[in-house]
Amino acid sequence: MKMLDHDVLATVIAVAETGNMTRAAEAVNRSQSAVSMQIRALEEALGRPLFVRRPRSIVLTHEGEVLLGFARRMLALRDEAWAAVVRPEVTGKVAIGVPDDYASSLLPSVLKKFSTTYPKVEIQVIGLPSSALAPLVKDGTVDLVCGTRVKGLSGDFIRHEPMAWAAMANGPQVWEDRPLPIAVFMPGSVARENAIRSLDRARIAHRTSYESPSLLGLLSMVEAGLAVAALARCAIPPQLTVLGQAHGLPDLPPLELILARSAKSKRPPCDFLAEQIMTDLRAGAGQA
Repeated sequence: MKMLDHDVLATVIAVAETGNMTRAAEAVNRSQSAVSMQIRALEEALGRPLFVRRPRSIVLTHEGEVLLGFARRMLALRDEAWAAVVRPEVTGKVAIGVPDDYASSLLPSVLKKFSTTYPKVEIQVIGLPSSALAPLVKDGTVDLVCGTRVKGLSGDFIRHEPMAWAAMANGPQVWEDRPLPIAVFMPGSVARENAIRSLDRARIAHRTSYESPSLLGLLSMVEAGLAVAALARCAIPPQLTVLGQAHGLPDLPPLELILARSAKSKRPPCDFLAEQIMTDLRAGAGQA
């Protein structure tokens, strides 16, 4: 029972979520050898394997899945207990702006953890492109923006978010078409600029077959086999395939993920959510 302390449980969660000892070690601020020893010692104490080691990944066994559920609940309860004693009166409302591609992939776990720790804080999420959020954080309509650094939107650096080309795995090989049909966000999007600039540099003829401010709109075109899209890796759903140089497409520069704050955000609920975002997303850098 002593083996199930919070540090060990945090390591189990990190290994399960990353599927990789190196990234798990970065997430819990330990060396890879220390993480491996910690997991091995826990497995020996339990008398059961928790993970299956594969050539390129680590996956949970049935026993590991069971323990993972308890680990998440135990750490969530710890955080809730800490908040109840240390920060019991944190109340209020936080409005946060997030583009679709980050809202669907990066923010859910952060917001879930925050709402568990601070149940009396109301969170309002506004989903708009980063360029459209810039004036809203400037005039105080939103307190925080977790988005891509664009003209007019500056803030604290969180991490670099890799980009990749996405296409339908079992559909027509549209990436071989010339001009290449691409689905892109509206003008002002850094992802759009990265895609077009990279294709121009590689001298690949292309045409804009669809443009939209919505991630869902781009994905619908890709899933229909009508175009490829340049997206943040974290936003590419599992039913799509990731393309690159092997498919004749150029590499894409990463996006710069930042956290911007309005002048009206200098109050405890905003401070604590900003802290949660910075901590969690920096720890998850490179996992997408």
